[in-house]
Parts: sequence; structure tokens; C-alpha cells
Amino acid sequence: MELHILEHRVRVLSLARPGLWLYTHPLIKLLFLPRRSRCKFFSLTETPEDYTLMVDEEGFKGPDWACAPCPTELPPSEFLQVAEATWLVLNVSSHSGAAVQAAGVTKIARSVIAPLAEHHVSVLMLSTYQTDFILVREQDLSVVIHTLAQEFDIYREVGGEPVPVARDDSSNGFPRAQHGPSPTVHPIQSPENRFCVLTLDPETLPAIATTLIDVLFYSHSPPKEAASGGPGSSSITFFAFSLIEGYISIVMDAETQKKFPSDLLLTSSSGELWRMVRIGGQPLGFDECGIVAQIAGPLAAADISAYYISTFNFDHALVPEDGIGSVIKVLQHRQEGLGS
Repeated sequence: MELHILEHRVRVLSLARPGLWLYTHPLIKLLFLPRRSRCKFFSLTETPEDYTLMVDEEGFKGPDWACAPCPTELPPSEFLQVAEATWLVLNVSSHSGAAVQAAGVTKIARSVIAPLAEHHVSVLMLSTYQTDFILVREQDLSVVIHTLAQEFDIYREVGGEPVPVARDDSSNGFPRAQHGPSPTVHPIQSPENRFCVLTLDPETLPAIATTLIDVLFYSHSPPKEAASGGPGSSSITFFAFSLIEGYISIVMDAETQKKFPSDLLLTSSSGELWRMVRIGGQPLGFDECGIVAQIAGPLAAADISAYYISTFNFDHALVPEDGIGSVIKVLQHRQEGLGS
């Protein structure tokens, strides 16, 4: 297998709901005019708490906001939080060059997620219709390479071309994986929404522009949030849109999908629906390691496919609808083991 370190340098931001009006214009430009912004990695996820943006340097326009205003600049304000770290994007592919398909975070649970957790590397995940992206802090890259070099052929994308990363057989400066403190046991919730994972031909994006803008920026009926204790049975607001290297991925609930033209949004031939497991009772932060592993590991052991989407405050796993009961049992059993 191959591990590719992509060229994107990504910032992670949280936009508070009351401040959406201030950023609607630049966000619409990032959504619909990527060639003008030169942004190649853009993800926007709406949750009950906020909007999470993952955006490369071209879209973010760097930390120096004193520069002259530019069309897609995200100006500082009381409504915008920016995580301190710059994140690099990893992607696993076969030797044939085909990306490991999404529904597949569990396929990389043992080979990527677990080893990085053991070496205390914090990760964010962004599953899309096409593949899974693993985000690691730039400062952790040397540890990531050292940790995964035995399992993968590692390449770094430079100017669009993969360049092999030299293996360093020396372990100097890299302590062996050690058992740190027991990971925090985070509560899980399972809202009753049924979700679709979809894609769209970028050429047809203008045809759904009006509906997409309405759903993201103007249709804000108060969500029925899941109860904070244990798996809930209420619905929540969740909508994820990503435009990465020309590929579009959308996650929305089945009710929202009805607002869109049915002949433009594409899904798998099975038309499978997904249920969500939401991780975290309080904001998770970015420093804790092993959160993704706590979920992906047990699901991998049970051979359950999952998409996984990290946001600024919480994590979200999407699992096949008909398996949600088994998933909850598996994860609750895991939690009981960690808490004992």
C-alpha cells in the first residue's frame, strides 16, 4: 500500500452561527468559484453548534490578515475561531494508484489510525464519497513518517508528482510506542436522521446552486438536538460539503435530499442510507490522541464500514443504517472496557 502526503496545507476553523451573515459571500465564492480562489481543498460542515471549515492556504489566505483585502479572504472576527496548527493531508492508495474507498475508515484503522494513536499523534478525519483523508499536524510529520514507513511506501506530492520519501531506519529521537494514560471515554449519541452520501459532477454544480445556498445559509429551522446523555433518538442538523481537487462529496439527511433534483445527485448503486454516531459530550479539542481509534478500531474488528467526519468540536461516524444497533452495542462495550 502507498501513503501519499498531499500538497495541501490546511487550516481548521469554526464559524459561529450568529456570524454566518458576515462570511456568506466569501463562502459562496469558495463553493462555486474555486478557480478564482485557487482553493483546491475546501470542506464545510454544518452541525448544531457551528460551521467547521477545512480550507487550504489559498482559501484561507494565510494568518496575515493585515494584507490588502482579496476576494476570498476570511476576515477575523469574534465569530471565527482558527485552530493554531497547520494540518497536512494524507491519503492511502493501492499500488495501482486507486484510493482506498470511503466507507473505509475501518480499512485503515489498524494500519494508520491505531499506530498513530500509539505514538501520540492527533488526527482529524474527513471521509468523502471518493476516499478518506487523514489530517495530521505539520509538526508531527516526522513522527508520522517514522511510524508508518514499515507498513507503507510513502510519497510526498510535489508539483503534482509523487516523490518517494526516504526511509530512515534509525530510531534515534523517536521513542517506541508507550502506553500513555487511559483514553478519555467520550459519550456517544445516535440521532435518528437517515443520511445519504452523495457526489455530483462539478459541471452540474450551478444547477443546484440556489438549493445549496438555501440549505446552507438560509434554511435554519431549530434542530431537535439529541439528548446529551447516551445514544439519543432525536434528529440533529448536519450537512457536509467538500470540494477537493475537483471532486465533490455531500452528506445530508434523507429529508434534505428531497429538496434537490434527484437526477443530479449520484450515490452508490445500492442507494444505501447511513446512521450517525456522534462522539463527544463536550468539545473534544485537538490535542487528545486516539479519539478516532476508539471508534474505528472496534468497528474494524466487527467488520463494519464507516465514514468518519471530524469537526471543530465533535466527531461523527456514519455507519450502514441496518447495522446501527450492532454498532451501538460494539461501542458501548468498548466504552465499558475503557471505563473499568
